[in-house]
Amino acid sequence: MKRRDFLQKGAMALAATTALSNDLFAAKKKGEMVGVQLYSVRADMQKDPLGTLKKVADMGYKNVEHANYVNRKFYGYSATEFKKILDDMGLKMPSGHTVMGKQHWDEAKGEFTDLWKQTVEDAAICGQKYVISPWLDVSLRKDFDGLKRFMEVFNKSGELCQKSGMKFGYHNHDFEFSLKLSSVKVYDIILQNTDPKLVIQQLDIGNMYGGGGRAADLLKQYPGRFESMHVKDEIAVAGANEKYESAVLGTGIINVKEIIDMGRKMGGTTHFIIEQESYQGKAPLDSIKEDLEIINKWGYK
Repeated sequence: MKRRDFLQKGAMALAATTALSNDLFAAKKKGEMVGVQLYSVRADMQKDPLGTLKKVADMGYKNVEHANYVNRKFYGYSATEFKKILDDMGLKMPSGHTVMGKQHWDEAKGEFTDLWKQTVEDAAICGQKYVISPWLDVSLRKDFDGLKRFMEVFNKSGELCQKSGMKFGYHNHDFEFSLKLSSVKVYDIILQNTDPKLVIQQLDIGNMYGGGGRAADLLKQYPGRFESMHVKDEIAVAGANEKYESAVLGTGIINVKEIIDMGRKMGGTTHFIIEQESYQGKAPLDSIKEDLEIINKWGYK
């Protein structure tokens, strides 16, 4: 937000007051944290999860977000085991990605299957604050009414998570902005049919770019809806299936600092998760180390 120019006599006092208010408004919020999505180092986590987590902790990261929960195990460890591993390394896992789909909701009974109940239970054991679904199956985005009905399942998942002191959330990609159902963008259907008290949004500021989504526009359109954010930069890619790929923060086409500052000021964002999926020849671990150093310099710790 730009400061106004005060031209009349006596406006200096008002300007000083406004500047002070803006500085306070932009300051770190209570509960604010920085973390890394472990998908950023997915190959390393597959080969050596414990050694990789140790390297992540040694870089200065305090928080991680998982992207691997299979058969009630995180990277091959039970919830109890993984929680102890994180504790021993001085790490916390306030969020994690597990796709919620049709298999998790029993339409006939009107309740969640054991598969999703166990997902929420294990997330609570690991100390998560957010249970985030990072995908919407193609079968769920075929028509407006069908997607709208499934948003009620999102709300019910929010109620289920609340019972364990957590929140349910959704993480976007690009199709939410390029695909329309009954002339309405999928992302608008999601935002307009989920209860903000039950479903938080994790805004991936990079994924949306290829689908035409722009984070600044969304933060203005839906203020206060984005408790969590995937902090990501993008560069253009020539001759590839995807038009863009992620890169070290501050090296791409997204004004990342401006966006995360907007999130802090008007998006309700307190949860900043670094994610880098492409590396331009660098080692993934080296890339996320650079990312952390850069976001720290921007005033996010």
